[in-house]
Amino acid sequence: MNYFAQIWNSKDLRQKIIFTLLLLACYRLLSHIPVPLENIDFSSLKQISGGALGIFSALTGGSVENFSLVMMGLSPYINASVIIQLMTVIFPKLEALQKEGEQGRRKINLYTRWLTLPLALLQSYGMIFLIARGVPGAQVIDPYAWATVLPAMVIITAGSFLIMWLGELISEKGIGNGISLIIATGIISSIPSIFGNIAAGIDAGDSAKVPSFGLLIVLTFLILIAVVLVTEGHRKIPITYASRNAQRSMSELPIRILQAGMIPIIFAISLVSFPGILAQFVQNQGPVMSFLNQHFNSSNPTSLYLLVYSLLIIFFSYFYVSITFNADNVAEDIQKRGGFIPGHRPGSETANYIRRVSTRLNLWGGICLALIAIFPILFTMFSDLSRSDLILSGSGMVIVVGVVLDLIRRINSELVMHDYQKLV
Repeated sequence: MNYFAQIWNSKDLRQKIIFTLLLLACYRLLSHIPVPLENIDFSSLKQISGGALGIFSALTGGSVENFSLVMMGLSPYINASVIIQLMTVIFPKLEALQKEGEQGRRKINLYTRWLTLPLALLQSYGMIFLIARGVPGAQVIDPYAWATVLPAMVIITAGSFLIMWLGELISEKGIGNGISLIIATGIISSIPSIFGNIAAGIDAGDSAKVPSFGLLIVLTFLILIAVVLVTEGHRKIPITYASRNAQRSMSELPIRILQAGMIPIIFAISLVSFPGILAQFVQNQGPVMSFLNQHFNSSNPTSLYLLVYSLLIIFFSYFYVSITFNADNVAEDIQKRGGFIPGHRPGSETANYIRRVSTRLNLWGGICLALIAIFPILFTMFSDLSRSDLILSGSGMVIVVGVVLDLIRRINSELVMHDYQKLV
């Protein structure tokens, strides 16, 4: 209670938190406002559960089921950010911009927003098409009625830019990373409806899921603890710096276990779901499309689906770190500052050692990330629960834990600054 009292007594921090909560409430309000178009069967959207649409709806707080203005969430912006980040490795001009400091970052953010526009338009039509195909026995919207589809695409795209703007406002005037907070809010907001569905089933006399759901709550809590430990876990490489007075100072280079964070899961789930989504677009199902629809259907995952999903997570853990973490540059920076790693010569030997440590940690981080991602799916495969009954998906746990830990660090920094200003 003393901690919360300190937060409340800090005027600047209190205002930032209230401002952040108000904007997050605006986002949740927008997720319940449907696209203002005719000829849309909103009642049929409640049948969406499982599959790529069900997973996406859970990550956006049920906005797909409402056919809301912000049904795509921030996924176009996230995809654009990842693409721009990858392009900085390919194009030297973008890499030079990234090193220019604040002005370079502003230009890269501008390029990201411009790339978000075409991605949002394309993804909006993909969402509309999947919704049209995703509800069996009902025609929610005609994907070929362009008089309805085009306005819907424009409105949904504008909704993504609106919440992107809300996220930037939170980052600028609130507390925490606005984009991450909005994503985490969408994930957490779906939890009450899951408990409500279980309670409604108990009232209706269907209590068969209660034991499995109780076990799921316990396991989710244990996995959250594991995610916190893995997210915060890192190895510290000792570095010695020589000074002019012949004394030595010690420092450390921390290398995290989850160096790539959430990015491998985003890439992996996009690729592993793509064959099943492609099969839904093809009307004449041949043997190849039938195979893809059977084994890569995210609503009914098979052992092949989980195996490919896990291997993709591990692969993208290596791939992403290989283009974002340059051991040669780190070793060169250490050498320029007059430092060295005990037992290793400066230069290439130090770079090889850092690269070797990073590779080993990355292997364990990728394996942990894969286990976290597939465990909730495995639980539903061997229990009487469905994917829609999951409290948090594996990817959702990693996102929420990362956002909460970052928010706590920022609040603690604000409290330290507040105490320092009082002393001054």
